[in-house]
Amino acid sequence: MAPSAPRTRAAAALRMKQIALDNQDRTIRRLRAQLATERRGLAVTKKELKETQVALEASHKVIVGLTEIGLSMSKKVERMKVKKQQVKANHVECHQKFQTRIHEAEDSMQAQHLIIEALVDEKDSLLQTIHDLQEANNTPAPFDGDWEEGPEEEPEEIEDIPLGEGEIDDE
Repeated sequence: MAPSAPRTRAAAALRMKQIALDNQDRTIRRLRAQLATERRGLAVTKKELKETQVALEASHKVIVGLTEIGLSMSKKVERMKVKKQQVKANHVECHQKFQTRIHEAEDSMQAQHLIIEALVDEKDSLLQTIHDLQEANNTPAPFDGDWEEGPEEEPEEIEDIPLGEGEIDDE
């Protein structure tokens, strides 16, 4: 039995090596499958990364555009504020000028009213003096203080002189 024992041992060792090789082969296939899955996942990830980069660049361009628009609008708003202040200042200035003119007109009207009152008082005084003088002289009053206007006179009509007739005196 001795001679078959080494053959059995050798066959067992060979069988063990075959099993080990089969295990390694399965491990290699499993690892290759995992590697292929990882490569596919990596390809998908690379594709997503590329899409994300494109989207990020587009977003960056949009942000830059919006920032430029915002800055432009800010400048316009500032210009509008300055213009509004100028308009307000002009309005205040015009309002003050009109107020000054109104006060001047009111002062002028008041002065004219005082003059009119003084003239009316003077007229009344003169009428009273005339009346007193007439009573002192026993003459009838020519009027009673109310002025009556006579009939209006029509203006004279000017004859039309035809062109070329008549004399022109240059002196």
